[in-house]
Amino acid sequence: MKIIVLSDNRGLDPQLETEHGLCVYLETENYKCLLDTGASDVFVRNAAKLNVDLTEVDYVFISHGHADHTGGLPAFLALNKKAKIVMSENATKPDFYSERNGLHLISIKLDDDLLKDRLILVGEEAFFENDIHVFSANEPKFPFPKGNRTLFKDTGEGILQDDFNHEIIVSFGTEQLFLFTGCTHKGVLNVLNALDLKPGQMVRYVMGGFHLLDPKVGVQYETADELMELGKILHKHYPSTDFITGHCTGEKAFEALKRYMEYRLIRFFTGYKLEM
Repeated sequence: MKIIVLSDNRGLDPQLETEHGLCVYLETENYKCLLDTGASDVFVRNAAKLNVDLTEVDYVFISHGHADHTGGLPAFLALNKKAKIVMSENATKPDFYSERNGLHLISIKLDDDLLKDRLILVGEEAFFENDIHVFSANEPKFPFPKGNRTLFKDTGEGILQDDFNHEIIVSFGTEQLFLFTGCTHKGVLNVLNALDLKPGQMVRYVMGGFHLLDPKVGVQYETADELMELGKILHKHYPSTDFITGHCTGEKAFEALKRYMEYRLIRFFTGYKLEM
């Protein structure tokens, strides 16, 4: 399995563009996937520089309905004529909003004509190929990230707090699993708790933003103690799992977790590559 980050907030190579968005390319000997599409067509230009042929992608998995993960979809559909687009059945109709820096729309209108015969809407669970498992974490046992409190949706009955029933997680592999979590709005502990591991299976990598936002003047999200507790739980209960994060994981939150997780917490960036 080969993984390449095509779009992220951060970058190390000046030849690659960055944006507030996330797009990851994943390839095995059996299929090629995009995991989210970033906020724009940045991933298209980066893919060309990283020798990724987007016309050969078989599946696009959209983790949730926010524009920093769906905004590049029109550009992808213009390039690729065969890939199936997979997302939650709850992701297509609502309008999504954020009130950070003033209430504003954070979703795009999907083009039904472009998506015709290509869109696959999933419920609680779905399977693709012989080793792709799509699931939701809709029975949470742990608190959601506090940054969610600024996020809302409108299903036609007024603007309400977003419950993130439109978020899906995608697992790849049969024994050592790779989990893509998007922004992990349900919280990384809820995602891991929702995964029903079979005998002989273990989670080798979890990759995504963890929606742990850094504080700003007058606004506090997770406290240092709460981040410490999360780091301790992940370190203790998932000793064989590496966590690869970026995008919506803040710098201070990353460093706080890193103190307890050490080498098992890794920062991704535009151009980051992983093989397993």
